[in-house]
Amino acid sequence: MADATRLVDGVEIPAPGVWEVDPAHSRLGFVARHLMVTKVRGSFDVFDGRIVVGDRPESSNVEVRVDTTSITTGSADRDQHLKSPDFLDVERYPTMTFRSNKVERSGDTGLRLDGELTVRDVTRPVSLEAEFDGLTDDPWGGKRVAFTATTEIDREDWGITWNQALETGGVMVSKKVKIEIEVEAFRV
Repeated sequence: MADATRLVDGVEIPAPGVWEVDPAHSRLGFVARHLMVTKVRGSFDVFDGRIVVGDRPESSNVEVRVDTTSITTGSADRDQHLKSPDFLDVERYPTMTFRSNKVERSGDTGLRLDGELTVRDVTRPVSLEAEFDGLTDDPWGGKRVAFTATTEIDREDWGITWNQALETGGVMVSKKVKIEIEVEAFRV
């Protein structure tokens, strides 16, 4: 296998090629506020993705498909509510997707991925701040790369508007949701 990394403008990045996301060693998580103060964390257990690294970082792209029925927060009742029409409506919309349409450098070593997130058949632009975390050999003679990425979205932009006013002021569930992504991928 050719070199799996290279230097571009003094920054180490993966070599051009196709990298498949390894869901067993990746995490697609989120954080929302409950009762205006507590952070509730969750994730999706079933997803797949592909990272195509271009000759220049700017010509790279990412596609991810998420099974919305795989949402988990550690509470069966909360998970059922999140799967209901109040939130993800997984019976009607069992999949959500992200497709990048622009990659650019951000700071010294970061990347900004602009793309489109589709949830409940509503597509809106989002920007992810990403970092290349490194490359390593795996025990089977292959190469693995790791990336982290974050963004914050307003769930109401995708028509997820359920909420409940609190007697003390505020609402039960925050409109803002932080997305936290940790990806390990192998070269195809």
